[in-house]
Amino acid sequence: METIKLSVEQRQERGKGEMGRLRRSGRVPGVFYGPGTNSVSVCVDTREFQYKVEGLEGSHLIEFLSQTTDLNGRIALLKDIQHHPVTLAPLHIDFYEIDVKVPIQVGVPVHLVGKAEGVTAGGVLHYFRREIMVECLPLDIPESIEVDVTPLEINDAVRVEDLTLPSGVSVLEDAQLMLASVAAPTVVEETTEEEGVDEALAEDGDTSEAGETPSEETPTE
Repeated sequence: METIKLSVEQRQERGKGEMGRLRRSGRVPGVFYGPGTNSVSVCVDTREFQYKVEGLEGSHLIEFLSQTTDLNGRIALLKDIQHHPVTLAPLHIDFYEIDVKVPIQVGVPVHLVGKAEGVTAGGVLHYFRREIMVECLPLDIPESIEVDVTPLEINDAVRVEDLTLPSGVSVLEDAQLMLASVAAPTVVEETTEEEGVDEALAEDGDTSEAGETPSEETPTE
């Protein structure tokens, strides 16, 4: 996996006032931490972060570019993002430092590819899990795991044990965990409006035409 290079600055001041000032100036405050290291207050350019990192799916390595010697070249994973409840703009970011030589546990997206034969026959494809947990070295993190559903017939399923994983990647989920399946089509018995009216009239013993009001004939003298 290639690393994403992101400009990061260390910030000295803390508090709500400082965070508000940073956001107004187009930057997002955050924190950088990891095992055996003290947390460091940082900030990143909002647009650069949104363009390079925020919209990505799955787990990605981030390499810091910084004028601060202690930060430059450090490798991290995006651990958490806090968003504004209305605008959804990033408010705060957590970066977690990793050692590229030590295996880690991360979530990897599962992508279904192809069109299942069961769907062609009228079935419905159900997607149960869009991400699974794996363990591997940071540089071996797959961007996604593809599952070819083309051979699936109606009532067939794909489980974790059916996955083909890259070398060096081990799955942490139950082997029988279902990822996707093709269900038989649901048959809904429909009654037409005309049939419903005829049945209602028959039950009432009314033989007049639907929509007409029966009338009594006036006897002639």
